[in-house]
Amino acid sequence: MAGGYAAGLALKIMIYALFALSLQLLVGGAGLVSLGHAAFFGIGAYTAALLTPDGGPALLWWLLPAALGAAGLYALLTGALALRTRGIYFIMVTLAFSQMAYYVFHDTRIGGGSDGIYLYFRPEAAMAGGLLFDLGDDTVFYLFALACLALGWLFLGLLRRSPFGAALAGIRISEQRMRAAGYDTYPYKLTAYVAAGMLAGLAGFLYALKDGFVTPELLAWEQSGMALLMVILGGLRRPGGAVLGAVGLVLLQELFQSEAVFGDFATHWHLSLGLSIIALVALLPDGLIALPDRLRGMAARRGGDAGAAPVTPDGAPPGGGAAGAAAPAASSAPAGATAASTGTAVRGPAGAPVRDRAAALITSGGPHG
Repeated sequence: MAGGYAAGLALKIMIYALFALSLQLLVGGAGLVSLGHAAFFGIGAYTAALLTPDGGPALLWWLLPAALGAAGLYALLTGALALRTRGIYFIMVTLAFSQMAYYVFHDTRIGGGSDGIYLYFRPEAAMAGGLLFDLGDDTVFYLFALACLALGWLFLGLLRRSPFGAALAGIRISEQRMRAAGYDTYPYKLTAYVAAGMLAGLAGFLYALKDGFVTPELLAWEQSGMALLMVILGGLRRPGGAVLGAVGLVLLQELFQSEAVFGDFATHWHLSLGLSIIALVALLPDGLIALPDRLRGMAARRGGDAGAAPVTPDGAPPGGGAAGAAAPAASSAPAGATAASTGTAVRGPAGAPVRDRAAALITSGGPHG
């Protein structure tokens, strides 16, 4: 494929964006912070490498489902136990399960041990004896990865707007209230956990095909931390934030590792990256996806200051009443009122309608109304 370095960088960004999207379903969707997500990423990659024969390409129709199925099965087995815990205990249990998988591949000969394993052929899609497309072609593989990312984003977008997504948002806001409303939250969380694991397995599958080499480091906790960092950097509440976080983090890594830009200091790229992330999180606590809203707000405030009406010494607008009376009227609703209980629509940042549906679920009589 033309444009070697740029195309390879774009492919890397797409794969990590899909990986971050899978974690966003847990963190931003259900409020489940996991440090073990790399296990599913690595299992998807190892499945692709181990099931590809040395003598020729495998069929995509069974290799891809095998990778997703292996990652989903491990997510089901580990999630069934991990989701019995909460908070910091959930984080530690997911980390433990991920490290268990890491050491299985690192300390045994299943996948070549610490040396890793090579994948010599990308799969091909054939049907009725005819070749539909071959992922061994770099252009075809690039488009396939782009299609996987687009489908992953579409899937999360539809899920977020579905009743299931509203229930997950309700769990994120207040699992206790969802339980009180009659919802059994465990199946919702487990379903989200397995779906996120399968999406991460898809990203790992693509990673194995991209590099043709898989090592146990793909399952290490650093990979989980990097995915979590992408979600936080981009913005927790919207899938687009995970994609922006992946773009930002990968580009920052490439920039700070460049000897052409930083010379010998490029060997200390971790320091530069860490300082940049601290600055970005401090300046944009809602993530990169909130940057346009922040800029519009700053512009509106500057415009408002330029045309501000004069005020009286006590800080009230001249003529008193109408503007001052609005605040008590707005605050006269009951303290616990929500969109569901007052009948009014709450308008805020993107994603507020989902929060409103979650609030409606919490304040309703349960899943059956």
